[in-house]
Amino acid sequence: MRTRTALAAIGFCLFGLPGLIAGARAAANDPASKVCVECHEDLPDMKRSAHAVTTDPRTPSCVSCHGPSAQHAEKRGRVPPDRVFSKRGGSMPAERNGACLACHDKDAKRSHWAGSQHDTADVACTSCHAIHTNHDKVLAKTTQTEVCAACHKEQRTQIQKPSRHPIPEGKMSCSDCHNAHGSVGPKLAKRDSTNDTCYTCHAEKRGPFVHPHEPVVDDCANCHNPHGSTVAGMLKARAPILCQQCHTPHVTGGVGAVGGQRGVFTPPTPGGTPAVTATSPGKNVVTIWQGRACLNCHTQVHGSNNPSATNPTPKLQLR
Repeated sequence: MRTRTALAAIGFCLFGLPGLIAGARAAANDPASKVCVECHEDLPDMKRSAHAVTTDPRTPSCVSCHGPSAQHAEKRGRVPPDRVFSKRGGSMPAERNGACLACHDKDAKRSHWAGSQHDTADVACTSCHAIHTNHDKVLAKTTQTEVCAACHKEQRTQIQKPSRHPIPEGKMSCSDCHNAHGSVGPKLAKRDSTNDTCYTCHAEKRGPFVHPHEPVVDDCANCHNPHGSTVAGMLKARAPILCQQCHTPHVTGGVGAVGGQRGVFTPPTPGGTPAVTATSPGKNVVTIWQGRACLNCHTQVHGSNNPSATNPTPKLQLR
């Protein structure tokens, strides 16, 4: 009987009411927090939360987050606490964030919060994070995107397209590429540039190559939509349309010229296809139709170590 009583006591200490556990820790940190437990015994289950670790001296008390709140305690809740974290009717975002950053400013992940896109947009920590809970959705890959998509609706649509990263399957999350707490890279990228962020997984595209592709070196997003696309490889458009945004269309095999002469691009007629007309003085005009994709020949579009042509293809001129 004594053994059962002892086990029951141990179980209550470890898995008892979360309000009592939080209150015990609060009382140890700050005697003023003992008053909070008298009313707030119905706190959500947070016994496995990092904010309820009784043996960790960094664990906050009620007062360290919500402030002394003397009027709130005296009026038994009829007056709100000094600092309220609710999304509606709460304290100003800067004030709420200040309470969180009092402890969470030592981590390198949050070193660039000040002035970041989320900071300047008045996003509060509690806009994304749930405090009084064991399961913070934003900390799990399978549910993190749900939190981010509440604001980023365009990206929510893109990650559902046929060509995308495995985000809906829970194999990747937004935080694999972005640091929501601030970054020196564009679009809150985790690395200093978009390319460096992509290279953390796609190292084979890094190079260096003997013949690099300039748009690739500049920014992967020149050709790819990292959140998703209807084109294979998450390309922004299909070849040759994508390639022709920079490259003048030319002919496969003859490479846009007849007899070494310059070719001229002819826009497509209604219901037809574009053509490249190669002209030579004193000869008939020859029309060669564009019928293949660039990637049929240029397979190493990210860069190549193969030797270049001795006589590079002359650039065609648009009329």
